[in-house]
Amino acid sequence: MDNILIIERAKSYLMESLKSKIKEDGINVVTEKPDINAISKLKDSFAAIIIYGDEDMKDEIQTLNYIKDRANEEGISIFVVGAPEEYKAINITIPKHLVAKVYTRPINVNTVAEDLKIYMEKYSKGNKKTILVVDDSGAMLRNVKGWLEASYNVALANSGTMAIKYLATNTPDLILLDYEMPVLDGKQVLEMIRSESEFCDIPVVFLTSKDDKESVMKVMALKPEGYLLKTMEPSKIVQYINDFFEKRKAMI
Repeated sequence: MDNILIIERAKSYLMESLKSKIKEDGINVVTEKPDINAISKLKDSFAAIIIYGDEDMKDEIQTLNYIKDRANEEGISIFVVGAPEEYKAINITIPKHLVAKVYTRPINVNTVAEDLKIYMEKYSKGNKKTILVVDDSGAMLRNVKGWLEASYNVALANSGTMAIKYLATNTPDLILLDYEMPVLDGKQVLEMIRSESEFCDIPVVFLTSKDDKESVMKVMALKPEGYLLKTMEPSKIVQYINDFFEKRKAMI
């Protein structure tokens, strides 16, 4: 069973009502205070995290950073319940591309519970393949996640460094890698991937705007599985990925 993690500083009638409604739909709910030590000890896998904002949540920077990293690494969507100024404060730490939806208080508990039920049914992890998308553009990360999340578990990394950190503890079925990124560009990331025995065999497909022949030839020696351009129609990118997994299945 997939789980939803709710982060709240103190119990409230509103959230207790929402929890009851979610549980009625057969979804398991785990509640924890914004305590990084307590949250990090949770061994469950979570399909979604709900952050219940209040005026003091903005001060939980360490915890919010941990939630951001975990959501990035595990492809978890975040839902936020709170007043506009509370969400604005949370958004300083949690980037928008990780937030599936924001609910402004007062909320309709039935509406939120129904949204979560639909989300859990549509994006239930099941046996979906996992794709790590690496790009320094938040807009591109949001777009690719939107194209793929109906069929795949999508994890996001907004830098080459974050991608390598993710790979230290996770093994995706495919990496979609941008070329031009600060600090560690796509070529350097792929070189690091190919040099580490733990994840050297993970298939990598470039998804980039860089289309000059010299740049393409520089990475071909590292044997990426493909080289796609961001200017392609989203439907063609998705079809390429679907075909990629179908071909791999046929080879087993």
